[in-house]
Amino acid sequence: MIPRRTFLSTLAAGAALLSTAVGALPALAADPVPATLRLKWLPQAQFAGFYVAVAKGYYKAEGIDLTINPGGPNILAENLVATGADTFGLSGGLDSVFAARDKGLPVVCVGISHQMTPFVFVARADGPIKTLQDFKGKKVTTWFTGANHVLKAMLTKNGIDPALVDIQPQQVSVTPFVDGQVDVITATRYNEYYTIKTRMGEEKLRTFVAEDSGITFPRDTLIVSETTAKEKPELVKAFLRASIKGWKDAFSDPKGAVDTIMKAAPTLDRAHQEFQLAEAAKLMTAGTVKQNGLFWIDMDAVKITQQLFLDAKVISKPVDLDATFNRSFLEAIPVADRRP
Repeated sequence: MIPRRTFLSTLAAGAALLSTAVGALPALAADPVPATLRLKWLPQAQFAGFYVAVAKGYYKAEGIDLTINPGGPNILAENLVATGADTFGLSGGLDSVFAARDKGLPVVCVGISHQMTPFVFVARADGPIKTLQDFKGKKVTTWFTGANHVLKAMLTKNGIDPALVDIQPQQVSVTPFVDGQVDVITATRYNEYYTIKTRMGEEKLRTFVAEDSGITFPRDTLIVSETTAKEKPELVKAFLRASIKGWKDAFSDPKGAVDTIMKAAPTLDRAHQEFQLAEAAKLMTAGTVKQNGLFWIDMDAVKITQQLFLDAKVISKPVDLDATFNRSFLEAIPVADRRP
């Protein structure tokens, strides 16, 4: 029989050992925080990195249970984020952010996906339009959701009065251009342009881009509400870290990224999605991204764009740029981790 004193000493030593061991174990992770990301359109490779980050558990590893909500033609991410219906949003572009702030919506841009203008204006290579000057008197279709501002800025920068161009709202289909009913059509580099060149042949096309006129319209802006930015800064940083990891994986393994997108939207055309991801990579790694990392907010481009919108009366007054654009969340992530 063990003496009572020896038994108590042994029990105390065991308790101390157990306490030490438990203290050495890492604390159990808290349940992931539910959050949503509202896209600007339906699932496609333009958003591949976010889907990859979900599939690989990068958001969960950062303590976020993220749900991706698709966008659509009548869904505005700015409104849903401003009201708290969605945590994060991928909005149209700087024009969308400026317009939202101009209307008093409390949204904050915490990152920009496309560092160069995704729109191109397409004419026939063998047609009468050789330069922007030839747009005068011609029928040009565009979207009145941002692309129209790019078009007018390009015309104005080249001394052309937009009133001299027959600018018309653009249909969903590219058939009017293919059939010769339209002189110039607007296309995104990653979507409509693929359809046009597939149907007509790239050698039969002539393209006009904003950058040739010294203009850049960054688009696909990541936004949060002012409340989220102020009260949940760690959540914003965690979201950006996970998103950047997802996009870096999408760039390094495009086949795997397209596989992930095809699981989310099986009816998509795979070849088109592969093309779209390659074009998205060009847009996302342009400018100073190689130095500053993905989703960088180039404030020089922001200031130039704001002035263009003021001149075009897209916005009624200058917005508070410091309140509207916040790079601190990105800057909290080591630049080596942000670079593609």
